[in-house]
Amino acid sequence: MAGDCEKYQANLERCTCTYEGCPRHGNCCACLQYHLESRELPACAFPAEVERTWDRSFERFIKTHG
Repeated sequence: MAGDCEKYQANLERCTCTYEGCPRHGNCCACLQYHLESRELPACAFPAEVERTWDRSFERFIKTHG
């Protein structure tokens, strides 16, 4: 999956996801697609203290940023 993204290395350095086993680290397109299918946003849409809860729902995003 890493080879599918030409900006993989730069993305990987900025990825804020704390899920260690995530196969999408550094592949923002795959990450966004995965989370949107579950009505969620990726880790980078949340502050660190919210991201660590792993509640990445649209509702949590609105509550956090609303």
